[in-house]
Amino acid sequence: MSRTMPSARSMPARPGQRARILWLVKGLDPGGAELLLTMAAKVRDQERFDYEAAYVLPWKNGLAGELEASGVPVHCLQGGPEWDIRWVRRLRHLVRERQFDVVHIHSPYVAGLARPVLKMLPPASRPRIVYTEHLPWPGYVWPTRLLNRMTFALNDKAVAVSNSVRESVPSSLRAKVQVVIHGVFAERMRQQSLARDDVRTELGIEAGELVVGTVAHLRRQKGYPVLLEAARQVIDSGLAVRFVAVGRGPEQSEIRSLHRQLKLDDRFFFTGFRSDAVRVMSAFDIFVLASWNEGLPVTVMEALTLGIPVVATAVGGTPEILTSGVEGLLVPPGRPDELAKAIDVLAGDPDRRRQMAEAAVRRAPTFDIRAATRTVEATYRSLITSHEGMSIS
Repeated sequence: MSRTMPSARSMPARPGQRARILWLVKGLDPGGAELLLTMAAKVRDQERFDYEAAYVLPWKNGLAGELEASGVPVHCLQGGPEWDIRWVRRLRHLVRERQFDVVHIHSPYVAGLARPVLKMLPPASRPRIVYTEHLPWPGYVWPTRLLNRMTFALNDKAVAVSNSVRESVPSSLRAKVQVVIHGVFAERMRQQSLARDDVRTELGIEAGELVVGTVAHLRRQKGYPVLLEAARQVIDSGLAVRFVAVGRGPEQSEIRSLHRQLKLDDRFFFTGFRSDAVRVMSAFDIFVLASWNEGLPVTVMEALTLGIPVVATAVGGTPEILTSGVEGLLVPPGRPDELAKAIDVLAGDPDRRRQMAEAAVRRAPTFDIRAATRTVEATYRSLITSHEGMSIS
């Protein structure tokens, strides 16, 4: 694998050549933004574009191999703690040597530092900057939000993953922001449903037990304390329900401590990181997401595509892809009682779950990663053509 700094590219792109695109992210562990990149890599236009990817945090490399297997070279910028910004110098070197036409950034922290550095490159080496906003601005810690705002105008184009995310951008900066609803591989995902019985056996699910599951990083944004408290209430109601959570994250010890305090034992099972998270999801009867904020949750799109009714908090772009009462139920964030009530309603009504599952499958075709990737690539073409007069059509 290439996860080091590259040798020089001899010449920048010329008319008739494929345009060179760099995806830049903070880390490459599985998350919404990172998973979208791995899917886009599989449907990218290889006739018009050469893609590479770079990431800052070396210990977050879980998807680097998948990108490279798709033909996208990956470079680690060897970043360290948040205050260690030496990775910016390595990024500058990488961009000058590889002569990228566009750098597409997928992290507000990384973007805040990278934008001014890229804009100060010599004209012959200066790429166009595209930025994707994956979360609403209130979800960022204030230093990240400030850094993002101070440098946001340096974007040549910005993309928001949902209308709610675009609306969270300050109005003075919103003009350059285009909404692009991303998606998943519906046909490939539905094949995973064939593994349902095998996964339930692997997880020790007994006959007659209902599985309520989530796939989410163990961090504050995902609302695990709310979910754990709701799980306790559901279990106390006497329903034969087993909870399953797929993911890892920085708040793992705190979340597991609360799990012990609530005496959930094996009625709430943590799988840790699973590279086959979608396969595990096939075992779920209800998908749940207790987030405090979201951009456009990929896991909700995956659950709907698999035909799984969803109980989720009505935050960010979730209400844009899920109609409460049709494909699932939406509840307010931070309300374990409301979350438990919604789970109880679906757990106790198999006919309603079936109807919602059918509605979810009907909704799934609107989540199209191919269409989203073509839209973003059209943005690349427009920026490059206007910047250099380079023809890549």
